[in-house]
Amino acid sequence: MRILVVEDESGISNFLKQGLEEESFAVDVADNGKDGLNLALSGNYDLLLLDWMLPGISGIELTRQFRRDFPQTPIIFLTAKDTLDETVFGLQSGANDYIKKPFHFEELLVRIRVQLRGKEGIEEKLTLGPISIFPDRHVVLREEEEISLTQKEFALLEYLVRNKNKVCRRTRIIESVWDIHFDYNTGVIDVFINSLRKKLQLKKEEDYIQTIRGVGYMAKEL
Repeated sequence: MRILVVEDESGISNFLKQGLEEESFAVDVADNGKDGLNLALSGNYDLLLLDWMLPGISGIELTRQFRRDFPQTPIIFLTAKDTLDETVFGLQSGANDYIKKPFHFEELLVRIRVQLRGKEGIEEKLTLGPISIFPDRHVVLREEEEISLTQKEFALLEYLVRNKNKVCRRTRIIESVWDIHFDYNTGVIDVFINSLRKKLQLKKEEDYIQTIRGVGYMAKEL
């Protein structure tokens, strides 16, 4: 899946590009409305992330021109404009969704996946050995048995499985699952990992969630 980010604040666009590429999206970036529109009209994108206030032409005008040729491609606005009238205006201009700055990356990621799932018409399913995860319904199954997880347990499992076969560092887990971006005792992760292993009924020989000593954890297919 390829995403176009049109954002004139380099700190935000670099953050989005890095985060989305870590989630296996292909990402292009434009820092003004004119270049963003030219890239968008190539038709190479599955979704657009647009700022509202852009140099050249605004995100609103970009959306209107893009919609003439591409009525179905999802568009999400990322903007500091946050009044009800502005939100309604943005959606009426052709956006599919609208998220206000500052935003949490995990929330944005969910909104992106909702838009892309709607486009593909299929329910997302993540797997790890005998474990199946359905993020849309917040359901986890071990084979046919449903496993009851807390919200944080589910978020931790989903994060590890989305990054399957990659080492997930403790600091990145804390930032992504707990949304904590400062020095914090990451020992809380160990407690949740132990709880997950127990609830998922993982036996010693089923080392699907591996401890990487001194670094973090990794969800791994055996």
